[in-house]
Amino acid sequence: MTYATDRLYEEIAYVAYHFHWSMDEILDLEHRDRRRYTDQIAALVTRAAGGG
Repeated sequence: MTYATDRLYEEIAYVAYHFHWSMDEILDLEHRDRRRYTDQIAALVTRAAGGG
C-alpha cells in the first residue's frame, strides 16, 4: 500500500509552516513520526485557538 501523494504534500506543508523545517528534514522522518508531528501541531493550534 502506498501513501497518497496529496496527503504527503499536505503533511510536509503543515509541518514546514509550523516548525519551519525543510522538505528534506520532513521527508527524512518515518511516516509514523511525521503523522505524530502533524497530530501534535493540530492539538497545539486547537488549544491556542481556545478549542481545547
